[in-house]
Amino acid sequence: MTTTPVKPPELRDFYENPAVPVASGTPRSRRQARMLADALGPAAAGGTRTILDIGCGDGTAAATAAPFLPVPGHRIVGIDWSQDALRRARTRIPYAVRGELTGGGLPFRAGAADAVLFSEVIEHLVDPDAALDEIRRVLRPGGHLMLSTPNLAAWYNRALLLAGVQPVFSEVSLRGIHGRPGREVVGHLRLYTARALREFVAASGFEVVRVAGAPFHGVPRALRPLDRLACARPSLASILLLHARRT
Repeated sequence: MTTTPVKPPELRDFYENPAVPVASGTPRSRRQARMLADALGPAAAGGTRTILDIGCGDGTAAATAAPFLPVPGHRIVGIDWSQDALRRARTRIPYAVRGELTGGGLPFRAGAADAVLFSEVIEHLVDPDAALDEIRRVLRPGGHLMLSTPNLAAWYNRALLLAGVQPVFSEVSLRGIHGRPGREVVGHLRLYTARALREFVAASGFEVVRVAGAPFHGVPRALRPLDRLACARPSLASILLLHARRT
């Protein structure tokens, strides 16, 4: 008797699972929000700026950024293709729509956005090149990209590699944790160092303005002071925060 092989779950199915985390840490969100507010500056009289939170997850990044921005001079729109994430995002932000960076692209005209939040997304993508191409399309000339992603070369990852341990944030399976600290499978496909992230974003048609560091909420409590200190050197920080402009 022959048996039909069981089809493994697709990546889309993985992210539609409500058990998969879609929120980012508050310290990172606040630092990114301050960077965005500094980049945008005061709102012009009578004007409204459009900020797209692409891969908005549960809306934490957009909701954190809103109080730092002038009212009523901005409009934040969350975008995600996960219906479960959108349901959660709509409890935090007024606008959340379905869209994706590949395939048909985002449901916005070229140059529609003044800024894009791209928080903890790029590490999940199969084709990050196409994603940055689409972000560049929807940004106006001179528009701002605020990107955050885990740092492959975080201070503790350097020590773990020397000890022969799989780095934090890296994953070898969508079914379980193997060879590294942590308990949650979050679907990371790509990881960047500060240098690699700078070069990649610059090669995609952006001018990199600044790279900063942010702490990771999953660091054990006893090590959190050290993790905050590491933020002074982005190359060692847990999380990389990048500000770039569309050239």
